[in-house]
Amino acid sequence: MATLWMTGDADADRLLDSDPLALLIGMLLDQQVAMESAFAGPKKIADRTGSFDAATIAAADPEEFKAMCATPPAVHRFPGSMAARIQALCQELVDTYGGDATALWTRGEPDGAEILRRLKALPGFGEQKAKIFLSLLGKQRGLSADGWREAAGPYGEDGAFRSIADVVDSESLLRVRATKKAAKAAAKAR
Repeated sequence: MATLWMTGDADADRLLDSDPLALLIGMLLDQQVAMESAFAGPKKIADRTGSFDAATIAAADPEEFKAMCATPPAVHRFPGSMAARIQALCQELVDTYGGDATALWTRGEPDGAEILRRLKALPGFGEQKAKIFLSLLGKQRGLSADGWREAAGPYGEDGAFRSIADVVDSESLLRVRATKKAAKAAAKAR
């Protein structure tokens, strides 16, 4: 399995590569900011809190966690609302999966449709975000669950360059950006 390349920052990418919770939180943060910025957020949290686990994040004082997320450079351009979403996500992981992010895609040997259902049940994960994350697991994290590509829809296609799931270096990042720009232009033209 290749090392993740998502932020261009070796330390941030190393955390994403080694910690499934960091990767899940990066995906949560991937909205209304550049992909690299979103996926750099978990490293900022880890650096500022000194630990990185779902139970610790879920149990943090909400106002203190929000302030930490807002400290420049902020974890997200909307640090308050995203701090609450991060804590809600971590609380759901604690309550449902014992704090283990990997249990989302490993507990009970689920197929792609079940993993998608589990992801969509998470706070802050809608249909599209869940499909992109499922695709990321399949394309870059070695997920071999039956039917993951079908459940991920177009994001599961090989060579699609539609999302962060297809980013492996700076060149592929540019290709994903070009695909997104073309899709937005096509949508505007309708």
